[in-house]
Amino acid sequence: MTPLEILSAATTGSPAPRIPIFCNLPDHGARELAMPAKEYFSKGEYVADAQLRMRRRYGYDNIWALHYVGKEAELLGCREILFADDGVPNVADFVIKNLDDIAKFEIPADITQDPAWQPIADSLQILQSEVGATHPICAYITASTTLPAILMGMDKWMELFLLGPFDVRDELLRKCSDFCQQEIAALRALGANVLIYSTPFGSPYFVSRKQIEQIVMPWMRRDLVPGGSEGVVYYCGMAPFNDVIDLVFHELHIKTHHISPLADLAEAKRLINTRGLTCGVIDDIKMIHWSAEQTRAEVQRIVEIGKTGGHFLFGNGVMPMAVPEVNIQAMVAAAFEYGRLQ
Repeated sequence: MTPLEILSAATTGSPAPRIPIFCNLPDHGARELAMPAKEYFSKGEYVADAQLRMRRRYGYDNIWALHYVGKEAELLGCREILFADDGVPNVADFVIKNLDDIAKFEIPADITQDPAWQPIADSLQILQSEVGATHPICAYITASTTLPAILMGMDKWMELFLLGPFDVRDELLRKCSDFCQQEIAALRALGANVLIYSTPFGSPYFVSRKQIEQIVMPWMRRDLVPGGSEGVVYYCGMAPFNDVIDLVFHELHIKTHHISPLADLAEAKRLINTRGLTCGVIDDIKMIHWSAEQTRAEVQRIVEIGKTGGHFLFGNGVMPMAVPEVNIQAMVAAAFEYGRLQ
């Protein structure tokens, strides 16, 4: 079976030789090609080449189209990204500097015509051509309720989200949701079939359940309505969200859940059951300091909890650059060993 077929089998509960094994290495590509991060992210062919090389070397199932989260801010007017060769690129120029900027802030009629979109399109076209028929292609979308954090800064967004003025908050959310709808459609058109829908504000770790129900869920429904929830992964960063799993099924119809390593995986598996796909996630921050043996033991623990009854995928968060390569190799090898189903 191809990795894409194995993912489909896990989702539907059909027989397969093993569980799907994902590994997320979006920031490692520059090191893979031995070039500065700014140069690496300048061309889609560099990103695609590095992702294909790393997938071949480690042997995991998925392939990543993500460049960096700040790319979304660039599509909306950000003029400066701070690149680092040992970490994640960050927004260095906020698009919205004060509340008055929200009225002037506009979403492009077609984000795919922006020059900042071209590297994304180029990398996805290469990945689709090379492995689109056999492997899951992962892309990243920031939910409308989280996108303002990279447009104006988390502190200002939290203040506006919680204290208002609420008409201004909702105007910004509407514009961000319009962007989200465009981005989802554009990524799917280029062949992305696993959409990591990043919604930290969808976790009770950040805001109350009442706020999730009354504010966050309606906007996330709006994000997803045009294209539906097929292939969408509910992802709250590494924040736990077991308490809202039922709500996500009911309100958003998202069936794939990226479970935080801070959450009770057995409880999450019980809550999701056969309704969808439980993604058991290793704590890759701790992997920085673990030995290969400790990494293997943790993979075994996660997989043995999750694979009983099927409907399970093994993965990680967003692997820090500081994780030793031997631990990445140990993680993937252990997942293949303990993830056998036949």
